[in-house]
Amino acid sequence: MKYENVISGRFLSRPNRFIAHVEIEGKEEICHVMNTGRMKELLLPGAEVFLCEGKNPNRKTKFDLIGVRRFDGEIINIDSIAPNKVAGEYIKTLFPNAKTVKPETFFEKSRFDFYIEDNSDKIFLEVKGVTLDIEGEARFPDAPTERGAKHLYELIEAKKKGFRACVLFVIAMKGCSSFAANSATDPKFAKALFEAHKNGVEVFAVDCKVFADEIFADKPIPVRFSE
Repeated sequence: MKYENVISGRFLSRPNRFIAHVEIEGKEEICHVMNTGRMKELLLPGAEVFLCEGKNPNRKTKFDLIGVRRFDGEIINIDSIAPNKVAGEYIKTLFPNAKTVKPETFFEKSRFDFYIEDNSDKIFLEVKGVTLDIEGEARFPDAPTERGAKHLYELIEAKKKGFRACVLFVIAMKGCSSFAANSATDPKFAKALFEAHKNGVEVFAVDCKVFADEIFADKPIPVRFSE
């Protein structure tokens, strides 16, 4: 996934989930934050951030905040739209025989990120973006998510009805050696992930190469489960 018109700035503050104050070329700008997660370990005063200039001249904020450079120099993509686009590019690697790929597809009352058909299977794939790194292990979520747990139980139902059910965690950074549910922050999600795995839902995690203006899937990393 490639961005256009990317510039850098310095993070100042985040009054709420949706906006941030950023210094750009000596001027303070109010920017739209492309992720409602907490990201307190990333959005620190003075951190270098990356912004994409919006194309709509009538919008209230001129820039979208899409990335941040961590203290160790690693760039983390925080655009919540990016994981699905990265996954769309990665599907042929994950499912080499895919013949049909449809985004945003309903199963009963649920809507999953992708529906895929290959030579033998009908597959539902849900995608989750990950920005949290705890001592070299990628974790999700960074804030409680009832919706995330709900998706996992819906995948269990799809599996019971004969579909191949999968979830892909897109790690929007490099440097993590494994992935696990963030049970300390959201034990309900951790339990749901364990139940999904136990019931045959396939769980994948892939890290990404991230640049100021680009992100793409790189290498799969192991998933650690705990009840």
